[in-house]
Amino acid sequence: MGRSKEFDKTLVLHKAMEVFGHYGYEGTSLPNLLAGLGIARQSLYDTYGTKRDLFLTAVKHYANEKSAKVIAYLERPGSVKKNISDIFLEAVAVLQDELRRKECFIMQSAIDQVPHDAQLAQFFNADIARIEEAFYEALLKAKQQNELSAHINLEMLARYLTHARYSLTQAAKLSTDPKVLDDIAAVILTTLES
Repeated sequence: MGRSKEFDKTLVLHKAMEVFGHYGYEGTSLPNLLAGLGIARQSLYDTYGTKRDLFLTAVKHYANEKSAKVIAYLERPGSVKKNISDIFLEAVAVLQDELRRKECFIMQSAIDQVPHDAQLAQFFNADIARIEEAFYEALLKAKQQNELSAHINLEMLARYLTHARYSLTQAAKLSTDPKVLDDIAAVILTTLES
């Protein structure tokens, strides 16, 4: 009886993020996927199910990992404005790094699928709500620490920061000039100065 090949499931998810990020969900063929993952077709089906199942698992893994990091930044002690600045500076650093940015592009692929996939839409709606709430709580703390002006609408700013973070990935796909991301992040952070 043949023994199935053992592999690191987390590493395979990271490879899947790169493959889907490179080709997009629709453009990823089974041969592309198997070559990128370095596993056999049967291992793919036995472990992850269909291409769509693997895509959903990879998107959720990526988004949960990134969202947890954002929340951890927002919950750090000290200056909230500095913590928020660090979130955007780290996002820019990742997107400017040729190796680390490959996984990030899975988000564009996922967002393209949201209008056609109720399960993915539900996941993103919940994740966005979670991040907006974390930004809101942090901004409330910033206001209490007199880091923000009293007239700023915290709900609107939290929503803007949440979506601005997503927009950096789009900008990274559209431009190879690293200064573009630096400039966009700098402008995003000016919203904390109002």
